[in-house]
Amino acid sequence: MSSWAVESSKFNICYEPHGPIKAQCLLDFINDLQQTPTEDQWTLYVDGSSNPKGESVGIVLEGPNDVLIEKSLHFAFKTSNNQAEYEAILVGLSLTHEVGVKLLTCKTDSKLTIGYLNDEFQIKDPPSYNITI
Repeated sequence: MSSWAVESSKFNICYEPHGPIKAQCLLDFINDLQQTPTEDQWTLYVDGSSNPKGESVGIVLEGPNDVLIEKSLHFAFKTSNNQAEYEAILVGLSLTHEVGVKLLTCKTDSKLTIGYLNDEFQIKDPPSYNITI
Protein backbone atom coordinates (compact mmCIF):
# COMPACT_ATOMS: atom_id res chain seq x y z
CA MET A 1 0.00 0.00 0.00
CA SER A 2 2.83 2.40 0.86
CA SER A 3 4.56 1.72 -2.47
CA TRP A 4 1.32 2.61 -4.27
CA ALA A 5 1.09 5.87 -2.29
CA VAL A 6 4.68 6.78 -3.28
CA GLU A 7 4.05 6.01 -6.95
CA SER A 8 0.75 7.97 -7.10
CA SER A 9 2.05 11.00 -5.17
CA LYS A 10 3.63 12.48 -8.30
CA PHE A 11 0.18 12.78 -9.96
CA ASN A 12 -1.28 15.01 -7.23
CA ILE A 13 -4.39 12.85 -6.83
CA CYS A 14 -6.92 14.10 -4.32
CA TYR A 15 -9.98 12.14 -3.11
CA GLU A 16 -13.21 13.95 -2.17
CA PRO A 17 -16.16 11.93 -0.86
CA HIS A 18 -19.58 12.59 -2.42
CA GLY A 19 -21.91 11.45 0.38
CA PRO A 20 -24.71 14.00 -0.13
CA ILE A 21 -24.99 13.17 -3.84
CA LYS A 22 -25.68 9.52 -3.01
CA ALA A 23 -28.37 10.54 -0.52
CA GLN A 24 -30.01 12.88 -3.05
CA CYS A 25 -30.03 10.14 -5.71
CA LEU A 26 -31.78 7.82 -3.28
CA LEU A 27 -34.39 10.45 -2.47
CA ASP A 28 -34.97 11.16 -6.16
CA PHE A 29 -35.38 7.43 -6.83
CA ILE A 30 -37.93 7.04 -4.01
CA ASN A 31 -39.81 10.13 -5.21
CA ASP A 32 -39.99 8.73 -8.76
CA LEU A 33 -41.38 5.46 -7.46
CA GLN A 34 -44.12 7.23 -5.49
CA GLN A 35 -45.24 9.29 -8.48
CA THR A 36 -45.56 6.31 -10.78
CA PRO A 37 -49.28 5.80 -11.36
CA THR A 38 -50.52 2.34 -10.66
CA GLU A 39 -52.70 0.36 -13.01
CA ASP A 40 -55.76 1.08 -10.86
CA GLN A 41 -55.25 4.87 -10.75
CA TRP A 42 -58.32 6.90 -11.82
CA THR A 43 -58.64 10.68 -12.10
CA LEU A 44 -61.93 12.54 -11.68
CA TYR A 45 -62.26 16.07 -13.10
CA VAL A 46 -65.35 18.02 -12.04
CA ASP A 47 -66.66 21.51 -12.70
CA GLY A 48 -69.95 23.11 -11.80
CA SER A 49 -71.45 26.45 -12.71
CA SER A 50 -74.51 28.50 -11.90
CA ASN A 51 -75.88 31.44 -13.84
CA PRO A 52 -79.31 32.99 -14.59
CA LYS A 53 -79.86 30.47 -17.40
CA GLY A 54 -79.43 27.43 -15.12
CA GLU A 55 -77.09 25.20 -13.19
CA SER A 56 -74.88 22.59 -14.84
CA VAL A 57 -71.98 20.29 -14.03
CA GLY A 58 -69.41 18.53 -16.13
CA ILE A 59 -67.65 15.35 -15.08
CA VAL A 60 -64.76 13.51 -16.73
CA LEU A 61 -63.45 10.23 -15.33
CA GLU A 62 -60.15 8.94 -16.72
CA GLY A 63 -59.00 5.43 -15.97
CA PRO A 64 -56.37 2.89 -16.92
CA ASN A 65 -56.13 1.59 -20.50
CA ASP A 66 -57.46 4.89 -21.94
CA VAL A 67 -60.89 4.55 -20.30
CA LEU A 68 -62.72 7.89 -20.53
CA ILE A 69 -66.20 8.54 -19.14
CA GLU A 70 -67.77 11.96 -19.69
CA LYS A 71 -71.00 13.15 -18.10
CA SER A 72 -72.87 16.44 -18.25
CA LEU A 73 -75.85 17.32 -16.08
CA HIS A 74 -78.32 20.18 -15.85
CA PHE A 75 -80.05 20.71 -12.50
CA ALA A 76 -83.73 21.52 -12.16
CA PHE A 77 -83.12 23.31 -8.86
CA LYS A 78 -81.42 26.63 -8.07
CA THR A 79 -77.86 26.58 -6.69
CA SER A 80 -74.92 28.87 -6.15
CA ASN A 81 -71.60 28.30 -7.93
CA ASN A 82 -70.15 26.64 -4.83
CA GLN A 83 -73.18 24.39 -4.45
CA ALA A 84 -72.93 23.40 -8.13
CA GLU A 85 -69.25 22.49 -7.58
CA TYR A 86 -70.18 20.41 -4.53
CA GLU A 87 -72.97 18.67 -6.49
CA ALA A 88 -70.49 17.92 -9.29
CA ILE A 89 -68.16 16.21 -6.82
CA LEU A 90 -71.03 14.21 -5.31
CA VAL A 91 -72.20 13.02 -8.73
CA GLY A 92 -68.60 12.24 -9.75
CA LEU A 93 -67.98 10.23 -6.58
CA SER A 94 -71.21 8.35 -7.13
CA LEU A 95 -70.07 7.53 -10.68
CA THR A 96 -66.69 6.27 -9.45
CA HIS A 97 -68.46 4.09 -6.90
CA GLU A 98 -70.62 2.57 -9.65
CA VAL A 99 -67.54 1.85 -11.77
CA GLY A 100 -65.75 0.27 -8.79
CA VAL A 101 -62.80 2.66 -8.54
CA LYS A 102 -60.41 1.85 -5.68
CA LEU A 103 -57.75 4.58 -6.11
CA LEU A 104 -58.93 8.07 -7.12
CA THR A 105 -57.51 11.55 -7.57
CA CYS A 106 -60.18 14.25 -7.72
CA LYS A 107 -59.44 17.57 -9.42
CA THR A 108 -61.62 20.67 -9.27
CA ASP A 109 -61.11 24.41 -9.50
CA SER A 110 -63.09 25.17 -6.33
CA LYS A 111 -60.79 25.74 -3.36
CA LEU A 112 -63.81 26.31 -1.10
CA THR A 113 -65.40 22.97 -1.97
CA ILE A 114 -62.19 20.99 -1.50
CA GLY A 115 -61.49 22.85 1.74
CA TYR A 116 -64.92 21.87 3.04
CA LEU A 117 -64.52 18.21 2.00
CA ASN A 118 -61.08 18.04 3.68
CA ASP A 119 -62.48 19.64 6.89
CA GLU A 120 -60.20 22.66 6.41
CA PHE A 121 -63.05 25.18 5.97
CA GLN A 122 -66.37 25.71 7.69
CA ILE A 123 -69.43 26.81 5.75
CA LYS A 124 -72.51 28.72 6.92
CA ASP A 125 -75.14 26.37 5.52
CA PRO A 126 -73.91 22.78 5.46
CA PRO A 127 -75.69 20.46 3.04
CA SER A 128 -78.59 18.46 4.46
CA TYR A 129 -77.20 15.23 3.01
CA ASN A 130 -73.97 13.23 3.10
CA ILE A 131 -72.47 10.80 0.64
CA THR A 132 -71.06 7.48 1.85
CA ILE A 133 -68.75 5.46 -0.34
